[in-house]
Amino acid sequence: MSTETHLKQHYIGGGWVDSKGGKLHEVINPATEEAASTVVLGTAADVDAAVAAAREAFKSFSQTTREERLELLNRIVEEYKKRAGDLAKSMAAEMGAPVSFAGTAQVGAGIGGFLGTIAALKDFSFTEQHGANKVVYEPIGVVGMITPWNWPLNQIALKVAPALAGGNTMVLKPSEECPGNAVIFAEILDAAGVPPGVFNLVQGDGPTVGHAISAHPGIEMVSFTGSTRAGILVAKAAADTVKRVHQELGGKSPNIVLPDADFEAVLPPTVQGVLVNTGQSCIAPTRILVQKEREAEAVGVIKAMFDGTQVGDPMSEGAHIGPVVNKAQFDKIQGLIQSAIDEGAKLETGGTGLPSNVNRGYYVKPTVFSGVTPEMRIAREEIFGPVATVMAYDTLDQAVEIANDTEYGLSAVVSGDPAKAAEIAPKLRAGMVAVNSWGPGPGAPFGGYKASGNGREGGLFGLKDFMEVKAISGIPA
Repeated sequence: MSTETHLKQHYIGGGWVDSKGGKLHEVINPATEEAASTVVLGTAADVDAAVAAAREAFKSFSQTTREERLELLNRIVEEYKKRAGDLAKSMAAEMGAPVSFAGTAQVGAGIGGFLGTIAALKDFSFTEQHGANKVVYEPIGVVGMITPWNWPLNQIALKVAPALAGGNTMVLKPSEECPGNAVIFAEILDAAGVPPGVFNLVQGDGPTVGHAISAHPGIEMVSFTGSTRAGILVAKAAADTVKRVHQELGGKSPNIVLPDADFEAVLPPTVQGVLVNTGQSCIAPTRILVQKEREAEAVGVIKAMFDGTQVGDPMSEGAHIGPVVNKAQFDKIQGLIQSAIDEGAKLETGGTGLPSNVNRGYYVKPTVFSGVTPEMRIAREEIFGPVATVMAYDTLDQAVEIANDTEYGLSAVVSGDPAKAAEIAPKLRAGMVAVNSWGPGPGAPFGGYKASGNGREGGLFGLKDFMEVKAISGIPA
């Protein structure tokens, strides 16, 4: 059967099955505002069936060896590469990532998640001796996974790969905004020979399927990526069963530009993070902090970047950016842009309304504001669109204070001399600090402080977060 058919089913116990009472839902193409695909929205009964399959599969899969899991992960990577084109087209149609970008960065991020886990698993010590105690890492059990639409394959891979590596079984609920890539991913795992019940896919929305996963007594851990608002709901639903809650939530990342930085050299690679993926990245460094005397100079460089960014059809090849994912996101971004204008920020380029070259779709003009102050809404709320805010500081101490003045703590950027950046990095209350780049380096633990979540993803730290720790005392060392 085709991927189109599988969108209307769930993948449970090693096969494609019809939903128990679910209803069909149209996924809207954000470029055309017309239906891109139709997905089934599952029910709590579907989650029950998936958990039962996962619990049965756990009995044997938890006993597999490191070598067996490594072979499985490598087979998945090989099958994944065969479907790269299909994955790119699916994401372009459903969430608007231009097909060139989707086929490189989006698809590549998913492969990267598997390769990082494979490298970590090869060297992982499942047993450690601590004095008279033997400490053992063991599978945690059945893991519930709830993933977002913005970097969909990346977030699926950063959960599924370490869960498999740790010997766990799982139930995945991808975003209903962008479900097609998850269906192809399930087809990839099936082709790679993942044993029945080890990986289960249940399509659906947050209030029904997401809640059922979070609250399910047969699930030992829930791993969620999404908004802080939704993450709080997941944690509350999980509390009654005292399951582990692993979260990667919102961000409001600062970009501290050092006073003596070469703007032409350091701003493009860091400010690019506000444009990549149409600004729909939790680590987008939207708060650009520049010394007051050089604000106009920085604005000139940033404005030129944004004015040079083309907006266009995600199905066309090229380096342009696409629309944001849906009308709700578009309306939210438009409201934030208008709020900045109303609160007295200076609009340098962009603004409200559609770009001049399109007459439909959820396209946002690449927008730059200067004169933004910390109390403005646009300086406090996550934008999730191609909107940069330039903020002025007098001293570096004040820059650090402004950078930390947020409920979030996912990531931070420092632009300028790396040796001077090394002095700033320890002062920033964020889980990741990147110097002269907008994202963390390969293999770095991904996650944040404060309202940005709990736990880490990627590589060794991601693998450990999907394991239980057992202490054995009184046996020979």
